Amino acid sequence: MTNTVQQPIREDGSHYDAIAMEVFSNRMLSITESMAIHMMRSSFAAQIKERRDFSVGIFDASGRLLSQGTHIPIHLGSLLGGMEALLERYRVADLVEGDAFICNDPYLAGGTHLPDISVVTPIFIEGKVVAFAANIGHHTDVGGSVPGSISPESRSIFEEGLRIPIMRISRAGVVDEDLLNLISQNSRLTKERRLDLKVQIAVNIRGGNETRALFLRMGIDRAQAAIEDVLSYTAARLRRRVAALPAGKHSFTTWLDDDGGGGAAVPIVASITLGGDTLHIDFEGTGPQAKGAFNVPRNALRATVYYCVKALLDPDLMANSGMFTAVTISAPRGSIANPDFPAACGVRSNTCQKIAGAVFGAFREVLPIDRRIASSCDLLPSFSFSGSRPDGSFYVCQETIGGGSGARFDSDGMDAVHVHVTNSLNLPTEVMENEFPLLCEEYGLAVDSGGAGRHRGGLGIVRQVRALQDGTIFSARSDAYIHGAEGINGGGTGGLTSLIRNAGRKDEEELPSKVAHVELKAGESIRVHTPGGGGFGSCGDRPLEKIARDLRNGTVTRSAAERDYGADRVQAALRASAPSVMKAPNAAA
Repeated sequence: MTNTVQQPIREDGSHYDAIAMEVFSNRMLSITESMAIHMMRSSFAAQIKERRDFSVGIFDASGRLLSQGTHIPIHLGSLLGGMEALLERYRVADLVEGDAFICNDPYLAGGTHLPDISVVTPIFIEGKVVAFAANIGHHTDVGGSVPGSISPESRSIFEEGLRIPIMRISRAGVVDEDLLNLISQNSRLTKERRLDLKVQIAVNIRGGNETRALFLRMGIDRAQAAIEDVLSYTAARLRRRVAALPAGKHSFTTWLDDDGGGGAAVPIVASITLGGDTLHIDFEGTGPQAKGAFNVPRNALRATVYYCVKALLDPDLMANSGMFTAVTISAPRGSIANPDFPAACGVRSNTCQKIAGAVFGAFREVLPIDRRIASSCDLLPSFSFSGSRPDGSFYVCQETIGGGSGARFDSDGMDAVHVHVTNSLNLPTEVMENEFPLLCEEYGLAVDSGGAGRHRGGLGIVRQVRALQDGTIFSARSDAYIHGAEGINGGGTGGLTSLIRNAGRKDEEELPSKVAHVELKAGESIRVHTPGGGGFGSCGDRPLEKIARDLRNGTVTRSAAERDYGADRVQAALRASAPSVMKAPNAAA
């Protein structure tokens, strides 16, 4: 018997070459992964080399995304923005081989916040631009009112650091040292900025060389045909996914505790409208523009929505511009999801996480129950320590901390992970203690932080860090002190955030979720407790063996288990698992 592969069909009735498209897409993805490896290995800042807070991509000659590396979903916004800004500012005919362009500004160059600096480089074959290589790196400091350049209390983008419109950083292969000096000297970490920007320029050269070699090997005409097929197929495939959903409108609301300037909670409302093969996502009802730095510029909103659509409707869909044609987006002018200049945007990632949670929630009534997920922590808790090392050199140590993901129809949520649009790694304790005058005293799971249910929400993280030098400056950007992750189908709400100075000491102090420029003396500590995910299904349906496992592992305390599942069921779980469970913990670690 002969197996046949059904080829996807174009709108004109002809067949795509599925194998050729798959080969081409994977070749492009391998180029972006090669770029990423070199960026990670060559960079100097821990933010890039250890936490991998960067992304790379390849665009075609008209600025359409062909491939994005598997890194930070929200960075798609800055990559798109930088590419669009370049094509708007310069004529392609005026570009020459060896040029490279740099930008970061949300209002001038399509960025999402100032620390994310993009570099875009044209790729030439026989004097003609055939593609562009692009990358973006989160730089530890680009100036502004606070070390690290991100303060939840910033009132305008002018407080957040150096604004870079799209500019030529390399001319015909020669780096513009004056511009490089201007950018690096506006950072508190001048040498680090200078070196890492040169790395970004070099990474694009690497990606350009590999892309050029691929196109020459295929032949320009075949490469162009492959590009059109891949983009067309991606668009058609997503349209089919959308068309298969029932027509209608559905909404969901998540909440920020406040907007960084104090005051009332801020609603984040997402409404999806389905009908035919197009999807419209609207944010009418979302709260007003934030007083603090929680505003989401246009391209951060776009990247968040595209991530949601891909994750919910077709996770295996190729990440390219074909994803964009079936989706339209709108948000009220002057809202936190569409701010007016010069609104501060430094903490946009926390709001983007809430936006993603709202979009996921709006799809709950559309997707079959086995594809639904309870709300995750929908947050990116961040901290920053800065000050002087013993040798007198200045440092900035930044960290974004994961939390719990929401429980699913058939499984508990994941513990201690980044969710939605962020995907960076943790900062290893060994690196933190080796590079900075800091001591990590505790790093573990936040016991009892997952929402109860038939399936439990994932657990958040506890991290406690002690300052070893006087004059250490601490800042934090978090949320979810009031509103936890919502459960689904009777599942419980996830745990909340806490931020404590000098935990366990007589001078222990609970800090607000958003602080800037807290000065610590040597020996003082900060304890961060991140939220967990929501539960899925009724607590009465949780299998006894899972209750016993949680008690045995210490992820849930005896008192919390009895509160959520009932004392009788906890006793039954312990009896059924004996002698594995000899003694269940009674208090959180």
